[in-house]
Amino acid sequence: MMNLALLGPSGVGKGTHAAALALRFNLRHVATGDLFRHNLKTHSALGILARKYMAQGELVPDEVVDAMIEEWGYALTLDQGTLFDGFPRTTYQVQFLDELLRQLNRTLDAVVYLKVPDEEIVRRLTGRLICRECQTPYHETLKPARQPGVCDLCGGMLYQRPDDTTEMVNARLRVFHRTIEPIIEHYRDAKKLVIISGEGLIADVDARLVAALEAVHSGTYGFATREETAEISAAVATSRLPEQPVRASRDIVLLGGPGSGKGTQAEQLSKQLSLPHIATGDLFRENLRQATELGRLAKTYMDRGELVPDEITDAMVADRLARPDAHVGFILDGFPRTLHQAEALREMMVRLGRRLAGVLYINVPDAAIVDRLSGRLICRSCQSPYHVLFKPPAKNGVCDLCSGELYQRSDDNPATVRARLVTFHAQTEPLIAYYREAGLLHEIDGEGTVGQITGRSLATVRSFASEPQSTPST
Repeated sequence: MMNLALLGPSGVGKGTHAAALALRFNLRHVATGDLFRHNLKTHSALGILARKYMAQGELVPDEVVDAMIEEWGYALTLDQGTLFDGFPRTTYQVQFLDELLRQLNRTLDAVVYLKVPDEEIVRRLTGRLICRECQTPYHETLKPARQPGVCDLCGGMLYQRPDDTTEMVNARLRVFHRTIEPIIEHYRDAKKLVIISGEGLIADVDARLVAALEAVHSGTYGFATREETAEISAAVATSRLPEQPVRASRDIVLLGGPGSGKGTQAEQLSKQLSLPHIATGDLFRENLRQATELGRLAKTYMDRGELVPDEITDAMVADRLARPDAHVGFILDGFPRTLHQAEALREMMVRLGRRLAGVLYINVPDAAIVDRLSGRLICRSCQSPYHVLFKPPAKNGVCDLCSGELYQRSDDNPATVRARLVTFHAQTEPLIAYYREAGLLHEIDGEGTVGQITGRSLATVRSFASEPQSTPST
């Protein structure tokens, strides 16, 4: 019995090869996209919760997807191995998977990285066709259907995804390169990394995979070395944009856990500093509501029961930061949440010829956050937050701003809040270290009245101009 993970960029053929490997080695094949769709389709408790987020025009939180994977893991039989297809994709997911397998008394035997040049990935994806019914992939020339436009397996209609354009594929590759390098390094150092060329005929790639995994199973495989991963690291380096001259602007990022009050503080800073408050949740809903090109693209994922990929969120943020009202600065709330999003923001700032002035981390103890969120109320119409004790509405159950109905989210209970905090800390602590190392991080005591916290935040922001900036385009 083996436990494996198969990694590589979109278009490398993970799904095709994973299905063949699962059959050959008696592995349970799990792809997070399939798992997500299954929970939505079967109306499981997690699927119902995920759909509520989607219905509100919100991104499904990572902890919901984590719970789906955990539930799936505990349903495994003792005699069956696992094959994770495209997972883990972030360093946080690496930690999550390691802990889950430890709880299941399992460990990964190998992590297989399918290596294909970016130019080939672009060629593959721009000619890709997908079945609307069963999601089976085809290609106009490399893997055509027997009958044009019709799936061989289920007879469903084939279509080209709207994000399979050269521009969007290159954006996805930049996101992939940013996230994969630390994962590759982690599994290389753990002596679990297998690098296989994904070029050539499907049968040839399958043969390479089978030979390597049989050697892993017998204990005779020589895992990847630092020299063998150098080419992957080089692809990451070449995907980064060069530094450019910057102009002065007051560009501020707010970080904080759920319930830390960063949204409220962002509104206060926006008023005091006359800068736009850019909240990624609002931005996502705006693009969906206005049916922008990015909103329509995000909706195609949601309609298929899929998670909206990071590159679409990144593009929404980049578009918003480039608007005229953000020319002199902005208050960015809810982005970045991870290291790779921080790198995406760095690229956006380079393109704009700007740099972050500073990053405020609203620091609140976990116990206080649990108390806060357990009494939180949200407006169904405009999503404004209230609290039964700390920020009650003027009229019970009615939003002060739009008169919408106030309600308590189903995940605002102590147990769920604690789970969300675990995810927050795992994802955000590396981000905090990243900005601290760059000399941009400023911790703000998040306890006290709204006015007190705003006073601390404003005093910190006003000190930015006199402080040296260590990294001009961070």
